[in-house]
Amino acid sequence: MFLVVDVGNTNIVLGIYRGKELLHHFRISTNRQATVDEYGVLIHNLFDMVGIRASEMEGVIISSVVPPLMHVLEELCDKYLHHKPLVVGPGIKTGLNLRYENPREVGADRIVNAVAAIEKYGGPLVVVDFGTATTFDCIDAAGNYLGGAIVPGIGISTEALYQRASKLPRIELEKPKKVIGRNTVHAMQAGIIFGYAGQVDGIVERIAREMGAKPKVIATGGLAELIASETRSIEEVNSQLTLEGLRIIYERNQ
Repeated sequence: MFLVVDVGNTNIVLGIYRGKELLHHFRISTNRQATVDEYGVLIHNLFDMVGIRASEMEGVIISSVVPPLMHVLEELCDKYLHHKPLVVGPGIKTGLNLRYENPREVGADRIVNAVAAIEKYGGPLVVVDFGTATTFDCIDAAGNYLGGAIVPGIGISTEALYQRASKLPRIELEKPKKVIGRNTVHAMQAGIIFGYAGQVDGIVERIAREMGAKPKVIATGGLAELIASETRSIEEVNSQLTLEGLRIIYERNQ
């Protein structure tokens, strides 16, 4: 068994694999102030819940977009899991051909998603990841990573409305029944949910024109299910795409 860890700005997602089989997965809050021991206790508690011992882990792979946490996580792996982790970044084998002006600028999460999407679906592809930021990653028919677009995430935009507009409340992200809201909460929900769905369709349409192809559009991330059903362009939601990408990269580096 081995552990895969995806560190995002909002959440950390962990997966326990036995070979190609995902046995368990967990989502916890990203805490930049947590110590090595606090993360160690948390991981041991998660393992205990599913009857797995830390000593059973044969390796660890991490992708992270939160550089300040990497030292803590590497020390965590050494102290509690007794392994030096593979870290997605320069020098690691991904099998991905990056057509980016500066490949070092591509976020680890975007690389991992692209690797998994190519393996599962082939190209051409657009991967839409609904995280702290919403990212659009484009892969051509030959499996080359072309680049993409980054927009503020749904959570960021919702919180900005509450913080910057005095009379608007903080709301739950739920899909309203109608686009014409009859109260402030429903009006905000309609604008956010249907507005993001329209944004996705508009960006995907422009990407398809630039690529000169009709790409398959895959969504992932914590809020993918909420938005995908309201779009015309998203064909499939794969909530485990990032974990699968980490598994593939782990195997390619053994």
